Amino acid sequence: MTTDTKRIVSVDALRGFDMVWIMGIGSLLSDLPKAWDSSITRFLATQMDHVDWTGFHFYDIIMPLFLFIVGVAMPFSVLRRKEKGEPKRKIYLHVIRRVIILWIFGMMVQGHLLSYSWQELKFYSNTLQAIAAGYLISSILILETRRQIQMYATAGLMLVYWLCMALIPIPGAGAGNYTPETNLAIYIDKAILGSHQDGTTYSWILSSLNFGATTMLGVFAGYIIKGDRSGIFKVGQLALLGIALIAGGLLWDLNHPIVKHIWTSSFVLFSSGLCYLLLAFFYLFIDVLNLKGWAFPFVVIGSNAIVAYMLGHLIDFRVIGDVFIGGLAKYTGAWQEIIRWAAHFAILYGILYYMYKHKIFLKI
Repeated sequence: MTTDTKRIVSVDALRGFDMVWIMGIGSLLSDLPKAWDSSITRFLATQMDHVDWTGFHFYDIIMPLFLFIVGVAMPFSVLRRKEKGEPKRKIYLHVIRRVIILWIFGMMVQGHLLSYSWQELKFYSNTLQAIAAGYLISSILILETRRQIQMYATAGLMLVYWLCMALIPIPGAGAGNYTPETNLAIYIDKAILGSHQDGTTYSWILSSLNFGATTMLGVFAGYIIKGDRSGIFKVGQLALLGIALIAGGLLWDLNHPIVKHIWTSSFVLFSSGLCYLLLAFFYLFIDVLNLKGWAFPFVVIGSNAIVAYMLGHLIDFRVIGDVFIGGLAKYTGAWQEIIRWAAHFAILYGILYYMYKHKIFLKI
């Protein structure tokens, strides 16, 4: 078996692990203190929500892990097409098609596309669009440059972002501001998108540089897995790089704070370091030690992650679940909302399981 010819199961499993938290489990844990109040449940609840501004909660890993996993898969997809001699024009057409589809999906989920109202439309406001931006940047680097140049370019993306934030002033606030309403990243979004900006403190346009950097750090992890070294050696490489990136992010945080909302360069390093450690763990147990049974539910979800994401955001399966469990409310009290989220997850997982068993996979 070589990693070049067989699907890396740990990548699907890690993708599924990422999806679990937004398929209802995160919301279930957030509501748990309402039914069972303790220091543990309160702590879990805080970790199932994004940090207010600076710092990091567990839930903040979900979006960067999405981008990172896209990058991990690229040496097995985009690069393999290049290595097989497929015409570059054909590869770019595939890349552009995927970017457009992801962009439209993102507008459906959070951009109010389905409101069919120009006034309500938000052009750039969703994780799928961040993935599209990171994927496009990474595809160009993979197709047009050598691996060493890709490393320099990835560092360059983060440095350019940092320098922009540090040196370019905004009216009335100057340069180097990292407050929610007075930072360059959000200023650019409001200036360019105008009324079509999403109205939050999340930034997208300048942050696209670092969406590319996060995805490229995933690409480098993919290079490691695709390599010829032993599985244990690869696990060691992934773990060491993860620790180094976390340390680098914490050091950079001293003058360039870790802020997910505007996707700072220190956030890229710190979150990517955690992604490397998670990948090392999943790769070790699933692909090296061949202990796959525990990860099967994650694989089911990860094999159709886009379907899970879209259905989970567009359809509230709690309403469907209420047909069967709504009558329990008089008995379950404060636990009813927890049960509703469990039903939401179970129904969505059932759909994904059916698709998996019948080999139905959404390819974009």
